[in-house]
Amino acid sequence: MIINIERFGSVLTSRQAGKEAYAAFLPTLAGLGGREEIVVDFKGVDVFSPSWGDEFLTPLQKKFGERLRLKKSGNPSVSLTIKTLEKGNDITFNRANTSS
Repeated sequence: MIINIERFGSVLTSRQAGKEAYAAFLPTLAGLGGREEIVVDFKGVDVFSPSWGDEFLTPLQKKFGERLRLKKSGNPSVSLTIKTLEKGNDITFNRANTSS
């Protein structure tokens, strides 16, 4: 499954909005098979804050672990937020082989 984060907007900044996006996406995640990989694509996202990412990506990482992969992004906002989340939560997100 590919999650196109842009579907939630191009400016993703608030903790509340990230929490709401995750809650809205949960029913879609419920239908996944036990081995299906989840790839997060950041194409089209201009601003990606640590607060939004912490409410959306961190629960995905906790729920799916090794099955979650993040597409590489040339957007500094995305890259820095991912590094911030990894450091702050002592986790490492897996990267997909392709970039967005």
